Amino acid sequence: MEPLKILVVDDEARMRKLVKDFLTIKGFQVLEAEDGEQALDVFFNQKDIALILLDVMMPRMDGWEVLKTIRKHSKVPIIMLTARGEERDELQGFELGVDEYISKPFSPKILVARVEAILRRSSALTGDVLNVGGISINKAAHEVTVDGKPVDLSYKEFELLTYFAENQGIALSREKILNNVWNYDYFGDARTIDTHVKKLRSKLGEKGDYIKTIWGMGYKFEVGA
Repeated sequence: MEPLKILVVDDEARMRKLVKDFLTIKGFQVLEAEDGEQALDVFFNQKDIALILLDVMMPRMDGWEVLKTIRKHSKVPIIMLTARGEERDELQGFELGVDEYISKPFSPKILVARVEAILRRSSALTGDVLNVGGISINKAAHEVTVDGKPVDLSYKEFELLTYFAENQGIALSREKILNNVWNYDYFGDARTIDTHVKKLRSKLGEKGDYIKTIWGMGYKFEVGA
């Protein structure tokens, strides 16, 4: 089995080497890009990249532009790396389809753990198809249809919907959702979930009403009612 390819995009050579060394030890094949334009060239030429580590502040084309461009064509998992720690930047990232958001400086071991967790969940999406209230979730193909019509979801939106569908009728706290969909070691807060739920409801149309808000606690996915 060939090693999974990870694209590391950062204008600091020292940072790329640090991340590459830790990922290579874990058996990943690491590709590098030093700016946004080079990142897009590598991504579209390779086709089979499993995950992208993407810095925000870069010359020629910043991480946000790279993210927007890739999201028009692919749902590949993307972890944003940034020196900024402002909440609005984090929320902007999730609005645009980021799967994880890590602020510099960070522990390379934690970064690798995040990478492995995302890829584990991605590869675990195999086999069955969930059908709930007109929503069909094909885990193997990573596709969702509503009343037979395809719905374009980001990686995290897909995981969130799948988790809801597999726990119908159960009240889920924001903490529990974070633990199961974002990982127990995610350092963000509950607003991350609220942002994703808002987008998911919108994309599901009338079926978005299946996601009930439990004030002061979290959410419950309930078909019918």
